Amino acid sequence: MNIHFRDVQTGSVEARAVLEIADGVFLNEITILNIEGEIVVEFPKKSFVGKNHRMYYIDIITFEDNDKRLVWELEIKNAYKEWRKKNKKVLVYKQNKIDGGSK
Repeated sequence: MNIHFRDVQTGSVEARAVLEIADGVFLNEITILNIEGEIVVEFPKKSFVGKNHRMYYIDIITFEDNDKRLVWELEIKNAYKEWRKKNKKVLVYKQNKIDGGSK
């Protein structure tokens, strides 16, 4: 499985991943989150409004059992950690004269 990452750095989102799950078949929008210092993998979901005006979410990718999901999550986390070692985060804060900028 080939995994490609790109930096996002918006809020708790660390990066987005694209997985090549078969030759020429890609799964987009896998989100790598940093929640309280822990790396979390979030698979894409489809959202829609039902007839009762409630919001519903459906997983785009479904696993046969939770063990297979955990294996994928661990593979993605390990690949992300290796990618992050090679691609360090560069945070740039521009100081704003009005509020002093981010610190």
